[in-house]
Amino acid sequence: MAIGRDVYVDSRMIVQRLEELYPDDSKFPMLSSEESAGLGALLNKFVIDGSVFSKGVGIMPADSRIDSKFVKDRAGFYGKQWNIHDTVKHKPENMAHLRQCFEIAESLFVDNRDWFAGTSNPTLADLEGVWAFAWILSDLQPPPKYFSKAIYPKVYAWCERFHAAVQSAHARAPTVVSLKGSEAVPFLLQRPFAKLDPVVDPSDPLQLRRGALVDLYPTDGGGFTHQDRGTLVKLTKDEVAIEVHAPTGEAVYIHAPRWSFRIEEVAPRAKLA
Repeated sequence: MAIGRDVYVDSRMIVQRLEELYPDDSKFPMLSSEESAGLGALLNKFVIDGSVFSKGVGIMPADSRIDSKFVKDRAGFYGKQWNIHDTVKHKPENMAHLRQCFEIAESLFVDNRDWFAGTSNPTLADLEGVWAFAWILSDLQPPPKYFSKAIYPKVYAWCERFHAAVQSAHARAPTVVSLKGSEAVPFLLQRPFAKLDPVVDPSDPLQLRRGALVDLYPTDGGGFTHQDRGTLVKLTKDEVAIEVHAPTGEAVYIHAPRWSFRIEEVAPRAKLA
């Protein structure tokens, strides 16, 4: 997501920034709340670090039905040695892991709540978890003898409620204007920066200084092809921002969360690419 020349590269940062820009109202309730903040973080860890997503990849059919763009994207994250055929060799093991994950999710709705945090509307806690379960059930079509409405009725109902909520939000939202990349880039570069509090925490464990040349990349994959190099302009316990330059010379700020992102200082002799 780009707001002016500030680019946000992770969905968690994107949601956080949108929540700050658009306060709560009756038409578009905020996703963040005191009830959902901690639960959302836990569900994020469950889905990503708890391997719901990666085990889902491991039950994909290793045939021509797999989108080649998806395979290329995953190889870029996990390294050139990664391929879908090796991943699905352990399909039965991955299936067993996912059954445990679905049982955990099913138990979280034992009191018949509609949403994960017990709220009247979906919150960040739902957003952090439901996407992976919905993807597995809708796109991967796992064997019905292991995954069905009869076995996990509450998980299926959760996914259906969320899908309906998304459709309702789309119906209320303004019409989306699409831009091609060739149009979007100059549009972005002509815009100003958003307001940035240029704080580099001196007590941060990394002990980096403002203006340090650093590499920034996700640790849950992406260290091979998804790196950005720039000068450090912000570093807090929750956020990092670096300044990079377009080929035409304009500066752009790239923002990322601290969670699952690595920041490594580059030797002074290195040069910007």
